[in-house]
Amino acid sequence: IVGVNKMDSTEPPYSQTRFEEITKEVSTYIKKIGYNPAAVAFVPISGWHGDNMLEGSDKMSWFKGWKVERKEGNGSGTTLLEALDAILAPSRPTDKPLRLPLQDVYKIGGIGTVPVGRVETGILKPGMVVTFAPANLTTEVKSVEMHHESLVEAVPGDNVGFNIKNVSVKEIRRGYVAGDSKNDPPKGAGNFNAQVIILNHPGQINAGYAPVLDCHTAHIACKFSELIEKIDRRSGKKLED
Repeated sequence: IVGVNKMDSTEPPYSQTRFEEITKEVSTYIKKIGYNPAAVAFVPISGWHGDNMLEGSDKMSWFKGWKVERKEGNGSGTTLLEALDAILAPSRPTDKPLRLPLQDVYKIGGIGTVPVGRVETGILKPGMVVTFAPANLTTEVKSVEMHHESLVEAVPGDNVGFNIKNVSVKEIRRGYVAGDSKNDPPKGAGNFNAQVIILNHPGQINAGYAPVLDCHTAHIACKFSELIEKIDRRSGKKLED
């Protein structure tokens, strides 16, 4: 969605010409970075006056509404709210093995150890036996809560706290990953191949370079053992070995 804001400040105010000019420029830009402009809603709005935010504006009678065309179904409307409502919800990766990076671990009186984090893939349920990597600790989940309410299951996108048996707060910490012990539990990796985009770097990057890698909630020092190839950041095609 592209909201063209401050329409009340154009010259003259609520100018159709200025809106069309911006739409044309931004369409060219988003096409370059891989979006289809036909599937993007362009909405002229004024956040200050509330024009076309929740209700259609009478100050832009020239605007006949936005339309989007996409494989999953077309959409149309007038306001920014309608454009937000027309977004298709992404499918959640519930069929993949459970991965839950820990954001924090609390000790709650009368309950015990409660790790907190967001489910990235898979499903977390009470009664499940989970394994924490890289410590390789296995324990049972007693209960799962979100916003102080007990859940029957937690799915990807849910920020949850879950109570576990016989594990102290000192044994697990932020950055660890919880997974289902019976279905491809998470393990530490000695090495892996990564595609790296360098946005800005003062020195030269070569084999032996040692950056700190931020992966979900973990910060790990790594080392580049070898550089395999250079690729074009736009097309993904190989440039040189």
